[in-house]
Amino acid sequence: MKKEFHQENRASLCQSLAPGSLLLLFSGHAPRKTGDEDYPYFADRSFVYYTGIEQQDSILAILVDKESVQEMLFMLPPDAHAERWNGKRLSPQEAQDVSGISDFRYLTDFSAFLDKQLVSGAVSTVCLDFDRKKEGEQPVRQAFILANKLRENYPYVTLSNIHNQIKAQRTIKKPCEIDAMRYAETITCEGIQAMMRASRDGMYEYQYKAEFDYALAQRGVLSPGFPSIVSAGKNNFCIHYYSYKGQAHDGDMVLNDVGACWDNEINDVSRGWPVNGKFNEKQRLLYTCAYNTSNYMFHILRPGLPMSFVDQEIRRYNFEQLKEIGVCDKFEDVGTYIWHGGAHHVGYDVHDEVDVNDGRRPLEPGMVFCVDVGIYHEEWGIGFRLEDNCLITPDGCENLSAVTPRSIEDIEAFMGKR
Repeated sequence: MKKEFHQENRASLCQSLAPGSLLLLFSGHAPRKTGDEDYPYFADRSFVYYTGIEQQDSILAILVDKESVQEMLFMLPPDAHAERWNGKRLSPQEAQDVSGISDFRYLTDFSAFLDKQLVSGAVSTVCLDFDRKKEGEQPVRQAFILANKLRENYPYVTLSNIHNQIKAQRTIKKPCEIDAMRYAETITCEGIQAMMRASRDGMYEYQYKAEFDYALAQRGVLSPGFPSIVSAGKNNFCIHYYSYKGQAHDGDMVLNDVGACWDNEINDVSRGWPVNGKFNEKQRLLYTCAYNTSNYMFHILRPGLPMSFVDQEIRRYNFEQLKEIGVCDKFEDVGTYIWHGGAHHVGYDVHDEVDVNDGRRPLEPGMVFCVDVGIYHEEWGIGFRLEDNCLITPDGCENLSAVTPRSIEDIEAFMGKR
């Protein structure tokens, strides 16, 4: 993304801040894994959304008063020894070129800066991103650590949670984000097609995954947007499956739930196909139900419908399809075959941080979410999902992942070329 994208995001965020506010966002750092080894570092997505910077131990500080807005970056200072081991650190000019922020300071100066602002009375409210999914979450995020220190040492300062405003901004994708998503979809397609092309009786799940990873790496994507789900046969009945140790055989379906990331934009695509490239009768029946449901959703989705409608309508229509082929007679029993929801937003996270007001928010142009139709028939030994990425447009919607083979005819034709 160009620096103007991040500058616009910060400007929008600052509109929600009252004079006397200090906004602090943290890039995070890699937690310890074992011994002297850390987990691979992964920058906080909202920090990247507002700065474009993915260097650990960085802080974005924005001071808002009645007449001005002051933006600062606190980052690690030069350290020849540390950089020899762990790589070059961003220079002030490099950070400015990425973020558009010219006020660059060293992380070692942050504590003194914060103390000065709070003691002077210039700041009455500190705004932090209190992003936590569950109690006892580890490692504890820096916003919570700092908040505890502020309550102890500066009890007169008000703490404000900026998380909802961040989610509101990330809900609507800008044109440059959608462009990045489109390109990411083409890379995901190449990865899925590589798995289809290689598919054969006796192939292990880790071999399918290797095909996907190789296709992405050859196109400059060194890591997928999220941990890939690649399974076959009975392993398809574990929704979030990461073992990759199973073996695929003729008569099995391969399930994949995968996505590339380009310019920090992630897509999420699921396809299911027979190991041998030909759908048998029962596979064809169930896949047609999912395919019809997906096509129906892309035909009706448009601005103004509530977000909750997407999940509800996928479930209702998919049930009607399953009922028609004699699999499920009563709607109250549909949970036997439909195990998960049918929609989540994508973007800087695969399950993107967005504000849909518990499903009541109407669909709007620029929203991008998954239309995910899953069918799991344990008695028949068939489980798969058909998941595509839906962009809401001014007069309807667009399937961004339609580039990847999705109909029975297209899948069989592609795999028939092997």
